[in-house]
Amino acid sequence: MNKKLGVSLPLAAWILAGSLMPSNLSAGVSVRVYVPAPPPPPVVEVVGVAPGPRHVWIAGYHRWDGRAYVWVPGHWVVRPRARTVWVAGHWVKHRRGWYWVRGHWR
Repeated sequence: MNKKLGVSLPLAAWILAGSLMPSNLSAGVSVRVYVPAPPPPPVVEVVGVAPGPRHVWIAGYHRWDGRAYVWVPGHWVVRPRARTVWVAGHWVKHRRGWYWVRGHWR
């Protein structure tokens, strides 16, 4: 224990390391990537019967992999809370290109 600081050196190292971490690593931070070409039309998916009463269908979408659009198939998920609604992700046209707005629960 360092008498002047009142903390041990390992603890001081952890505190210093935490203060040096970039603040943009926090949850919920997103980077907007602009794609020069519009996304292809959505793939028509066959949506079967829900596996259970709390399941919600999340439709497939095209994602950008840095070189091309790639189809991500739709899937069933369990609703996190009663009466929550899935707001689908979508592509938005901007003067710099197209960017993706992620889906979320509301």
